[in-house]
Amino acid sequence: MQDKQRTLESDEQHLYRVLRSDRFLRMEGLSNEIPFFIYHYPPENELPVREIRDRVTTKLQTEDGLRIANINMYDLAVDLLRKRGVWDRLAEFELQEDKREFREGLQNMLEPKAHLAPAIRSILAETPSDMVFLAGLGEVWPYIRTHTVLENLQSVVTEQPLLLWFPGRYAFSQATGHELRPLNLSASDSYYRAKDIMEQEA
Repeated sequence: MQDKQRTLESDEQHLYRVLRSDRFLRMEGLSNEIPFFIYHYPPENELPVREIRDRVTTKLQTEDGLRIANINMYDLAVDLLRKRGVWDRLAEFELQEDKREFREGLQNMLEPKAHLAPAIRSILAETPSDMVFLAGLGEVWPYIRTHTVLENLQSVVTEQPLLLWFPGRYAFSQATGHELRPLNLSASDSYYRAKDIMEQEA
């Protein structure tokens, strides 16, 4: 589906059709690729997209009997920082420390391989699911980079498809390949293994 033809209403209808389909649930047609999909949308649509995610989740659960592991990266990050006993002191740290040092320290505490991936593995082990929704990446950028999260989940999320709700652009060009542009900023990250959910058939 071309971007110029998309509306929030058509996106919601397409997402529901694809997510409930046997093809998606059985992870068919992936050519041995990992079952990762991205729904990218303009950052200014964050609030209506949250409503879409809630409605789609409810329909999949109530009408199709599907189990969804909804993981919000901001909530997960806060939980991890609370467990380390630093959450309540972060505002003080930010005022006292150099901005770059503060960001690097926070990135280390939320490093995907050491902290985020194991936490998500534990969530999935405790929550049987037919698919995984990963959201909240806009709220944690740039402390958590989307491509590093996906790279470290490749060995974690293998039994069910994963859909990343991404505020920004996921696009392909001959010059740069597949790029993630969080919040439509100039900064970009290369990641080629996920499929655009809007290009998938039900």
